[in-house]
Amino acid sequence: MVEHSAVEVENLYVSYGSTPVLVNVGLTVPAGAGVCVTGDNGIGKSTLLRCVSSLQQPDSGAIRVFGAEPGDSPAFWATVATTVEPPTWYLGLTVREHAELVCRAHGQDPEDAGIDEALERLGLGAHADAIPPSLSSGQKQRLTLALVLLRPSSLLILDEPEQRLDPDGRAMVAGMLAEYLSTGGSLLLASHDDKFAVASGAEIVTMEQLSGGEDR
Repeated sequence: MVEHSAVEVENLYVSYGSTPVLVNVGLTVPAGAGVCVTGDNGIGKSTLLRCVSSLQQPDSGAIRVFGAEPGDSPAFWATVATTVEPPTWYLGLTVREHAELVCRAHGQDPEDAGIDEALERLGLGAHADAIPPSLSSGQKQRLTLALVLLRPSSLLILDEPEQRLDPDGRAMVAGMLAEYLSTGGSLLLASHDDKFAVASGAEIVTMEQLSGGEDR
């Protein structure tokens, strides 16, 4: 059996109007490894993650996720979990009910998914019966991360997961991402926090290094 990289990007080009954002970008995320893309705001980190997540079509170039083109299919989303786009909060559902819904949607028994443990670890145990719109921005970020970490996946694509988290929260999330990698998961994230990226087990690469068509 041929083993594919988790993510392979070749000669990716994306522009907004006449302004190029990604020019000949190349990236490889080996299966079971983590890569963190860093760089200034506006340099194209989120655009790259959106393309890999199939949420945006590039102008040209090739993307493979576990050897297949990313796409809006059940098979792709059974494999990939992402925070690239803000989550949808369902009116009337509590924090715990959101977690239960995500687990059921991905074939998990909520009783076996460790929901209460995950919420407690992320500082949301006391808010399990609250509705997400009532949470602070940092708590919403923790819930967003809890939902992608609870559900089964082979690849996490996270856009600045450390945003709006205090130092303790960053350390906790980094530890959970390192655990995810240790179980065979793959990780692609964008971040401004090198310490967080290293603690999560990801190798740091800059957008400048990715430009020009060369893999990391």
